[in-house]
Amino acid sequence: MNKFEQLGLSESLLKAILDLGFENPTEVQEKAIPLLLEKDTDMVALAQTGTGKTAAFGFPVIQKIDVNNRNTQALILSPTRELCLQITNEIKNYSKYEKGINVVAVYGGASITEQARDIKRGAQIIVATPGRMQDMINRGLVNISQINYCILDEADEMLNMGFYEDIVNILSTTPDEKNTWLFSATMPAEVARIGKQFMTDPIEITVGAKNSGSATVSHEFYLVNARDRYEALKRLADSNPDIFSVVFCRTKRDTQAVAEKLVEDGYSAAALHGDLSQAQRDGVMKSFRGRQIQMLVATDVAARGIDVDNITHVVNYQLPDEIETYNHRSGRTGRAGKLGTSIVIVTKSELRKISSIERIIKQKFEEKTIPSGIEICEIQLLHLATKIKDTEVDHEIDTYLPAINSVLEDLSKEELIKKMVSVEFNRFINYYKKTRDISNQASGSERRERDDRDGAPRENNNGGATRYFVNIGSRDNFDWMSLKDYLKETLDLGRDDVFKVDVKEGFSFFNTDPEHTDKVMEILNNVQLEGRRINVEISKNDGGGRRDHNGRSSGGSFGGGRSSAPRREGSFAPRREGSGGGGFRSDRNSAPREGGFGGRSDSRREGGFSSDRPRTEGSSDRAPRRSESFGDSPRPRRPRRD
Repeated sequence: MNKFEQLGLSESLLKAILDLGFENPTEVQEKAIPLLLEKDTDMVALAQTGTGKTAAFGFPVIQKIDVNNRNTQALILSPTRELCLQITNEIKNYSKYEKGINVVAVYGGASITEQARDIKRGAQIIVATPGRMQDMINRGLVNISQINYCILDEADEMLNMGFYEDIVNILSTTPDEKNTWLFSATMPAEVARIGKQFMTDPIEITVGAKNSGSATVSHEFYLVNARDRYEALKRLADSNPDIFSVVFCRTKRDTQAVAEKLVEDGYSAAALHGDLSQAQRDGVMKSFRGRQIQMLVATDVAARGIDVDNITHVVNYQLPDEIETYNHRSGRTGRAGKLGTSIVIVTKSELRKISSIERIIKQKFEEKTIPSGIEICEIQLLHLATKIKDTEVDHEIDTYLPAINSVLEDLSKEELIKKMVSVEFNRFINYYKKTRDISNQASGSERRERDDRDGAPRENNNGGATRYFVNIGSRDNFDWMSLKDYLKETLDLGRDDVFKVDVKEGFSFFNTDPEHTDKVMEILNNVQLEGRRINVEISKNDGGGRRDHNGRSSGGSFGGGRSSAPRREGSFAPRREGSGGGGFRSDRNSAPREGGFGGRSDSRREGGFSSDRPRTEGSSDRAPRRSESFGDSPRPRRPRRD
């Protein structure tokens, strides 16, 4: 007996469930469906991504719709167009035996007039993103003043994306006597505020502990030096030959750069970010669902709403700005009772975040070491042998066997096996026997314990700090704030690790704690900006006048205004390397004194500057270019967030 029959669903819905192959309801479905069918009530349901929330509200709302009434009776709000379309398709599949139910998706990037026309024909259920829904309300293209049900799906995600005002405005145009069902993975203060303002005595159901992570997902972190982050990603992919993963980056630029590097190095990868057109996005997702892509590199915004089965790993190439977002990332794997792994590649300055995430998800991370080249070769060799053993023989090859046997007849069984395996395996051996061990030998456990004892980050001051001179300034469109952001991003440092930033016309100064000195010198002196090399040196000056820890000065002025937004590059356009006019280089052998009269630098503009650093082309043996920060591509001046 199908257990859905015990939930009180109609025969037409049970028939659709049978067609879809559902056998047992998930926990959130088992708890929510009977309550929503039994009574008219408000509900708050807390459950992780991938636990079947769409069916939990979809089945009840379909059963409660009056098919003879063509007016809009239910509104479902979701954070992204992908999730909006996904919910719409699922509702249509659930209701395929319900005659007369019409579902319309309303989202940005499509014709608003066509969507309005579809609604006017009669749409009992509207599935919408908040921004487009608010636009339609403002234009008088939709009437939701008589709806009976309002459903907020992924409510925390919508609020994280800045839709609070839109949601409040939309809910304010709906009738007070409607039922509101709020589904969310976490319960931040903004979600609770929405519930308190627009819901009356809601029933609350929770699957697992509130705000906790999924029990089917294990959490691991790997401690590496900042310059080795990309190499660590490659090694983790190579040590998991069957990986099918989403790799998360913070910015669109990093997402594109990492994906391009992976493709250059022979991996099946693609980028998913906000600069893609809808057609490009659809093409990437089609390839990912079809497993032509093993590693989907995505921003948090672009990945919201992705519902793909059997994702084995979520890789946090960079941790999110908002710690709560980690829960949504890890929820992409470990679905439908299957096991998944969430991996974090972390530097020493980010270890504090691991402890914060553990408190939120109520699960512990396991600290692991990046596999060595020898370990990866062993894994790949056994994987290849297993793959050969499990390969099904296509007997169409029988025609060619006599000729093949003739070529190979002088080889023994052992020689044949060695040669056959070597065809595929040599590229790993040849690459990894030349590489160094990148694992950070110092365990992060002791540092995490010290960070936890210390509590909040200390306030930086001049005492013991290292001050640097760098040959970029206001004529590169930096002010103190944008330069601080750029340095944090490039050096992979924490919010308070870069301070006392002072920007002049052709050069600047900044401070870090002494523990970051080697990282600053090694990384920045190997980075290019707009095709020219950055030069950084340790300054003898302590920083001059009084400034707060964010770099604002009580006297003097910083050259230039706020940084302009970075140039938006084409979604799949190749990166521009090396050459580019209008650059300059520092000819100083030592850093100039800061704050002296005139404040002039010997850094000067050079026409037609080009990098003297050779570019190593990507190769078919997957060996990466030996470089920092995704090869020699220019770093962003001030990356925009999605």
